[in-house]
Amino acid sequence: MKGIIGKKIGMTSIFAADGKQTACTIIEAQPNTVTQVKTIETDGYNALQLAVVDKKEKHSVKAEINHFAKANTAPKRFTKEFRNYSLTKALGETVGIDIFAEGDEVEVVGTSKGKGFQGVVKRHGFSGVGEASHGQHDRQRAPGSIGNSSDASRVFKGMRMAGRMGGDRIKTKGLKVVKLFPEKNYILVTGCVPGHNGSIVLIQK
Repeated sequence: MKGIIGKKIGMTSIFAADGKQTACTIIEAQPNTVTQVKTIETDGYNALQLAVVDKKEKHSVKAEINHFAKANTAPKRFTKEFRNYSLTKALGETVGIDIFAEGDEVEVVGTSKGKGFQGVVKRHGFSGVGEASHGQHDRQRAPGSIGNSSDASRVFKGMRMAGRMGGDRIKTKGLKVVKLFPEKNYILVTGCVPGHNGSIVLIQK
């Protein structure tokens, strides 16, 4: 497996020679620094820890400073461990977008937008009850009955109800790398990826 930590920039569109439009997402992936190399002999499994975005030392604890000092780099804000990395990298080396090629199929992992407390119509797609005109009741968006008072006398676990929505860890599969912009460290992938503009995502092949 190969992967890199990136930042979602936003969405755009590209047009093919026949005029077909494809929605794409722009992801900025600055060179990731290898901050730890794990092996079967020392850790029981093979993995590479990548880090990106410098952080001031005054905002870092001593353990972080010493950890990143081993890779001869400044403390980083974001780290991610990729197991069974298919590339051999030494401590302190960098990983860039050149690990991908146009046409590669990738998957992107991110945290979806938080939408706060939402009702069942938005959260679960309920259609609502009753009519919405001629002085009908004010419960069009109510969930309806949520339990059985004569049998179990309780609400079953997992009942679809109102609650916090969004902020989930989501993996989007089957995306393709459309174009690479090495001078800007941009990766253009088809479709949409989870998260708001500026959020951290993981791109892995």
